[in-house]
Amino acid sequence: MESHDETGCQPPKGPILCINNCGFFGSAATSNMCSKCHKDMILKQEQAQAAASSIESIVNGSSSENGKGPVATEILDLQAGSVDTKVHPTEILAGSSSSKDVDMKVNEGPKRCTACRKRVGLTGFDCKCGNLFCAVHRYSDKHGCPFDYRTAARDAIAKANPVVRADKLDKI
Repeated sequence: MESHDETGCQPPKGPILCINNCGFFGSAATSNMCSKCHKDMILKQEQAQAAASSIESIVNGSSSENGKGPVATEILDLQAGSVDTKVHPTEILAGSSSSKDVDMKVNEGPKRCTACRKRVGLTGFDCKCGNLFCAVHRYSDKHGCPFDYRTAARDAIAKANPVVRADKLDKI
């Protein structure tokens, strides 16, 4: 017991409730807060510091140009880059034969049936002709599919079952 008095450390007298009155027990290492409240407090402090530093950089960057010029140019470059990306797909469509790839990148809106333009979302059916269809138009006869299933099936069967011929036997 004398060693506790010499070092100044004393065992806790009992469980300490969280100072936020959440009902859990806290500890001296977490400022008498439970682990969840302590994590929340640290997160709020980090967010406040990040917001203060970003506001400070914006204020310093716009009022004076002593070393803060590259930040403004980076923002302008990003804005100019977004404008350029909008212009390039139209140039590619006009002068390239790979317009199908560009169309897929440009059309990133909601997925729709090619036949009736109904929203299909996750329940859309991809056809072998490369289009997306709803449940009504998923069959090839319902949407006038240009894909030749008969020829594709013949090729698949021919590839899976090669012709096997035995060597001719000499007649006796």
